[in-house]
Amino acid sequence: MPITKSAIKKQRVDKRRTVQNMSAKGRLKTTVKEARANPGSLSLKALFSSMDLAVKHHLVTKGHAARLKSRISKLGKK
Repeated sequence: MPITKSAIKKQRVDKRRTVQNMSAKGRLKTTVKEARANPGSLSLKALFSSMDLAVKHHLVTKGHAARLKSRISKLGKK
């Protein structure tokens, strides 16, 4: 349990941020699944924008996003 007043406030903020981050990661995962299922131009566009947004908000690393984008765009070319 946090003891100081600032630690209590930090715990409250962390709870809110955790909920937001989990929902954002869930949306990202569904976008990736949809893009893998049918790698068309619309799903790839949605995937790229959601990946870039996740990188911007520090949910995934830049390299992870680049790797996933590359792998899924290769699926579309087959």
